[in-house]
Amino acid sequence: MPVIELGLDTFGDVTLGADGQPKPMDAVLRDVVAEAVLADAVGVDFIGLGEHHRPDFAISSPEILLGAIAGQTSRIKLGTAVTVLSSDDPVRVFQRFSTLNAISSGRAEVILGRGSFTESYPLFGYALEDYDVLFEEKLDLFAKLAREPKVTWSGQTRSGLKDQVVYPPLGAEGMGVWVGVGGSPESVVRVVRQDLQLMLAIIGGDPRRFAPYVDLYQRACAELKRPVRPIGIHSPGFVAATDEEAREALWPHYQTMFGRLGRERGWPPVTKERFIDEVEHGSLYVGSPETVARKIAAAVKDLGVQRFDMKYATGPMPHGQLLECIRLYGELVIPMVREILAV
Repeated sequence: MPVIELGLDTFGDVTLGADGQPKPMDAVLRDVVAEAVLADAVGVDFIGLGEHHRPDFAISSPEILLGAIAGQTSRIKLGTAVTVLSSDDPVRVFQRFSTLNAISSGRAEVILGRGSFTESYPLFGYALEDYDVLFEEKLDLFAKLAREPKVTWSGQTRSGLKDQVVYPPLGAEGMGVWVGVGGSPESVVRVVRQDLQLMLAIIGGDPRRFAPYVDLYQRACAELKRPVRPIGIHSPGFVAATDEEAREALWPHYQTMFGRLGRERGWPPVTKERFIDEVEHGSLYVGSPETVARKIAAAVKDLGVQRFDMKYATGPMPHGQLLECIRLYGELVIPMVREILAV
């Protein structure tokens, strides 16, 4: 089996300080940079920073942070998880990432999506009723920008381009472009049609339920005569010395985050029983290094993917615990996963 890429993702959740109170966002952002630097040092393949515009997440401009991280790291790939393309301009997104790619010596990647939150739409003057057409058109333009030295494009959502060169250009190696997909067949086929890479956001339930989407991707590649490109998984998790320690450390912060989201979206309160069930049978990769490694390896085998990114920050968990999770993931989980998959 080819070598699996193993990354980490964060949305820059506002964490608790030593006094038990939420840290100011400027401190959280500096902590994220430190977390990424540690991830580079311990052998993590990729760090993804998610874009949000809410009081519980500090990262609204991931490319700025990634530029800072690029200057303090040497090998880790740098990207997003995700960039909300629908409420941004594809030309500016391309320019920010082509710049990041240049200063990081080709380490930039972008994961594009519509976003699971909608705050960016009114913030930047977009209407939610245009949700589908915004993403469809902007993804089409971005795909052209990533591949073509001169771009001609027209659509409803922005002014057209005619033989336009956009600077700085990507180098000959180009740049990895992923599309985050939450589980709609139409989204999978769109990724194939645009000849981009598929990132499956599996945030709950048995990961094997996404096998039909992997099969659909491969069938669509054959039907549309597109090359089969790497497929990735993004799922939440947390690593500690033992299974019990990991569960007990994560649970109160998981409860805080999902309780808040539940109140916003009308979900029933999250219970510890449901949390434990998701850890044991679903898509929460929580436990000791060996437990997490075995669960990652099983998901990779079952779905036949080439990349796994663990969202290591969930809720207001303190920075020190996140650093220890990153250390264990890089030093122990990654080697174990590769050893299991090599058998």
